[in-house]
Parts: sequence; C-alpha cells; structure tokens
Amino acid sequence: MKKLLLFLSVFCAAISAQAQTVKVQTPSSFPAIQPFGKIGIEDLQMTSCDFEKDASAEVLFDKGVVYFGADLLTITEEVYKRVKIFNDKGKDEADIKIKFYSGDRLEYVSGIQAETINLVDGKIEITKLDKKSIYTKNIDNTHSEVTFSLPNVKPGCVIEYKYNLNANSYYDFPDWYFQEKIPVRYSEFNTAIPDVFYFRAISHIDGTFAKHSTSTDGRSLGDASGTYPYNVENETRALTNVHSLPDEPFMSSFNDNVQALRFQLVSIRPIGGFAHTGSDTWAKVGGRLIDADGFGGQLKRKLNGEEAIITTAKLLKTNDEKIAYVFKEVRNSMKWNDDDDWSTNDGTPHAWEVKTGNSAEINLILYHLLKQSGVNAYPMVVSTREHGKVDPFYTSVAQFNRAVVYVPVDSSKKYVLDATGKYNIYNQIPDELLNSSGLYIDKSKNLYDIVQLRNEIPVRQLVSINAEIKPGGKLEGSVQISSTSYNRVNVLTRYKKDGEKKYTDYLRDNDNNVKISSFKMENMEIDTLPLVQNVNFNLDLAGSDENYIYLNANLFTSLKSNPFLSENRTTNIDFAYPRSYYVNGVFKIPAGYKIDALPKSVNMVTPDKRFGFKRFVTEQDGSILVRYNINYNVTEYSKEYYPQMFEFFKKMHEMLNEQIVLKKP
Repeated sequence: MKKLLLFLSVFCAAISAQAQTVKVQTPSSFPAIQPFGKIGIEDLQMTSCDFEKDASAEVLFDKGVVYFGADLLTITEEVYKRVKIFNDKGKDEADIKIKFYSGDRLEYVSGIQAETINLVDGKIEITKLDKKSIYTKNIDNTHSEVTFSLPNVKPGCVIEYKYNLNANSYYDFPDWYFQEKIPVRYSEFNTAIPDVFYFRAISHIDGTFAKHSTSTDGRSLGDASGTYPYNVENETRALTNVHSLPDEPFMSSFNDNVQALRFQLVSIRPIGGFAHTGSDTWAKVGGRLIDADGFGGQLKRKLNGEEAIITTAKLLKTNDEKIAYVFKEVRNSMKWNDDDDWSTNDGTPHAWEVKTGNSAEINLILYHLLKQSGVNAYPMVVSTREHGKVDPFYTSVAQFNRAVVYVPVDSSKKYVLDATGKYNIYNQIPDELLNSSGLYIDKSKNLYDIVQLRNEIPVRQLVSINAEIKPGGKLEGSVQISSTSYNRVNVLTRYKKDGEKKYTDYLRDNDNNVKISSFKMENMEIDTLPLVQNVNFNLDLAGSDENYIYLNANLFTSLKSNPFLSENRTTNIDFAYPRSYYVNGVFKIPAGYKIDALPKSVNMVTPDKRFGFKRFVTEQDGSILVRYNINYNVTEYSKEYYPQMFEFFKKMHEMLNEQIVLKKP
C-alpha cells in the first residue's frame, strides 16, 4: 500500500479551506469540555455520580480528535481526559498507562500534560505532574507503555491529562472507547479523514449517539507543478451518561462488550489516480502474515537437533500418534514467557535453543516439527478470550494475538494445537480460544480461511461421596472427583500453580469445619485418562447438637455459591463449553437417629431447555442416597434471556443447599 501513496508524498502541503456542509443531530446542551486547567467549582464539590451513585470515580469528559498530517502519510490522535475521584478506591484512576505499538517505530506518544485539582478551604489548588515522573518501558518487541501517576491525589479531587498518540502510517487509525470500568459523563470522538481514504467505521454502540454531526472541508495539496484538490470528511460522535462496564461472571471479555468505534481501511483513492482496494479480504491478511518475517519467515527455519524428534515421529503408525508425540515434546520442552503474539520476538531457532519463547515462537516450532514429520498441519492465528472475539467481517490482523497450529483430521474432526499451556491436550481446543474464530494459512494452495472454534460436547465432572454421619454431628468419609477435558486442565493448572496446601484449601472451599486427612491424585501424567482426586475428610456439621443433625450434601462440588446473584446483566454469558455435573452421595445414618426432614426429588428445566437440574434423595438400607445432575446445554447465552436464567440458578442453588435433618427420637 505504501507504493499507492508515493504520489502523495512528493507534494508540499498547501491547504485551503472551502465551503462547508453540515448535518447535525444534537440535543440543546452537553456537559462542557473546559480548557485544560479551567474547572467549574461544581465539579470539585460533587460527591457522587448522578447516574451511578456507588461509583468510586467518574470520567467527567473524554475527548479524542484524529487528523492526518499535511502529507497524508501520518495520523495524530489528540486525547484530553478529566476524571473525578470520589473515594480512596477511585484513586487507582490516577495511575495512567498509555500502551502503543512501538515496533518499527510505528507509534509514539508526545505532548503529555497532567495535573491534579483539589479544592482546599474553598480555593482551587493545582498540582502539576513533574515531567521526571513520566516513564516509558518496553512490554515486548512490538509494544511499549508510557506510565505516570498524578500527584496529590485525594478523595474529592479531579485529575486531568492530555497527550498525542502519533502514527507514522496512514492506515494505523485508532479505536475509541466510549465506555470504561467507571461511568463516563461525556465522551466525544472527532475524526477528520481525507476522502483519499475510505475507512469503514465498525460501531458497537447501545442505541444511538447523543450527538452526531458531519461536515466537509475542501483542501488541496500543491507543488510547483500544480494543485491537487481533495475533501476532508469531518465527523463528531458523542455519548453521555455511559454506565460503567463491570466484570461479570462468565463474560467473554471487556473488548467484546465495551461501547466503542473501530476503523478499518477498505480502499485508497490516490489524488489523480484510481481507487485501490485495501485489506478487505482474509486472503490479503493471510498473505501479509506469510510475508512477515516474524510469522511466515519462521515456518521453514531449521531447529538444532530436530532430526531426533522427526525421525521418532515418522516411525509412529498413525497421524494421531505423531501429533500427540510431537505436541508433548514441544509442550514439555518449551517454557512460555507469558507473551502473547502472532509474531515471534527473537525467532524460532533462538527460542528452541534457550527453550523459552512467546506463543508464536512455541507454536511455530510445533508447526515446523509436525510438518517435517509428515503431518498435514497449517499455521493459524487466533484471539484469546481476554483479547476479544474475532469478528469475521472485520478483516484485520489486529484482531489476533496468538499463533497456534491447525490440523484438519477429517471433515468432522479438526485439531487446534497450542503448546504454551503445560496441561493443554493435543486433541482439545484450549478453552481460552473457544467461541471465536481462527485464520488458517495454506500457502501452497493459496487458501486463507476463517474457522470457527467451538466445542459442543459437554464436559463432565463426577463427584462420588461415601461417608458416615456420627452421633453429635460429625461426618467422616471419602470423596472421589473425576475430571476430564477442560476440568482436568483447570485442576492441574490450579494445583501446580498454588501448591497442595493452597489447593486443598480451595477444595474444601476454605471451610474451617472441613478437615482433609489425606489427598492423592491419579493419572496426572496421562492426558488420555480422567484425572482422579481421592480425598479422605471429616466435617463438623454446623448447628448440630445431641438431638438434631443438619447435613448439606453439596460437598466438594464447587457448586455451593451461585455466580449469578445480580438481577440485572450487562453482558452476554460465555460458558466456553457445555457442562455436566454429576454428584452421587451415600451417607450412613447413625444408630438412634431418624430422618426428620428430607429434600424432595425434583426435575427442573428452563423453558428453552438450555439448563437442567435433577435431584434424587431417598433413604435405603440405613443410608441416605443423594444424586444431583446439572446440565448447561449451551456455550453462550444472550443477556436478553438472563431473567429466566437468573431465576433458574437462584432456585437451583437454594435446592442444592437444602439441609437434610436427622432427629434423635
């Protein structure tokens, strides 16, 4: 694309304003964006957000202005933001981080100004940021971050800062977030785009803009040989009183749900020339990935000592055996440095040598070894759940943040391999990639295609309890927990990260009445078998005395607490995968006691049949038999239907925690 604009760069800028047409949709008034350092006393005196009373801080206004340089080859975004701090919790808003793409010097930050405004004895007191307190640090080979903390921050103060984000490229158009983790009183985004470029605005806005205006300026570029006219399309968009976006249980990511504008370059019309299509197909995105040294340039690079692995793999009979072997070799040999990227940092040979690398280096090593072993594998780029879902209609490499390996086994079975996770399984898509899409690349056939990444098979968790109720209110027994698939990965990851002591505290739900006398895991090293946890325990049954014993059979299930306590929901629910829980309990009744209250057997299903709960409770041969069966028959669930889901989970957890009561006659 750079060649397409070389024609423009030879001119000096000679800009002349011409007639203007305006289309405005705007209420009569908006909160004022005051000049830097000027503030109304009412903002300093306010003690809470008008439309979100429990907020710890509020964005008073956030303004972005984006325009192109005189040569049309650079972009500048001017940002000016003012925040009110209500209490100590809100003081975190004064720690500012500005992340930018520093690779190839594509972006840089300039013009930082910042200050804190306090009201002291009725007078305005301003404390400016010391420039020496501004730091720039490298995050990885392609990203950097400017950080600073505002001085003299107290509850009641207002902080404000401004900066310029500069891009040395005409296609690096910034996104704009109207919504944040705290409420926003007013957010405005102004763009001035030459009609040389067509950027598609991808809008994720609830409702309509509170303010929306457009206008056109006539401009020209000129040199000794002539003048070349073009137009600048100006557009202002604004939202008011935007509620905060909270972290909710089972939400996909902040990026998926935030109200925002994103821009994609679709085409370029050089002055005096014909329009050229931009990166509007996945084939073009894939082609650029193949041409990139940090991705396509690594696919055939030889690794030191690779022959031993390749020779062993080729001796194995089936493709699955080859894939499992090579995957395990790479997974166990390499250490992930927690850096996610679709591009390598130091290259695959160096990463293999030091046995440490980012996600691209580890998984492109895996691709290379599989390919050399005769496996029909392809490199693929994906987006993790935290980074956000891939929009199939937004053809941009910026949507991806990890490289993996794609192996289409047959028409019904496809593997997506990621060796960064120490407990990932070769034939299971990692759960942080589910319910999104990946772009796979087959250079030999010139194929670049989007593949949906989903798992529709329910993941089972089985809990079996065998225990004896003792007179006076103590429970002694054993429990066996069998975990497969993602449950297996989650248990092993937590166990290895936390250590046995902290993990067993988690297992007993930090209940001091539960004592674990022994703990053992089986099949930790065998991916193909269920992970089995064997636990011996005793439990003091709360509220029990010499005459009554109270037992809640919901033990060691991770189902004691209802994750959906709020009656309202802001975001869609993303369970990643369907889930099935099976709990079987046998509780021996102590001599001299009779059942006084026994929960009823029930079968409850939501109207859309997405969620189901069965409970069976009975007495048999001097024991109480309890069975729970819980099914989430869905991977994603719309917030539109949240009210019926909320009622279901409320009733289910009430039933899960109903007491069994024994009485001494």
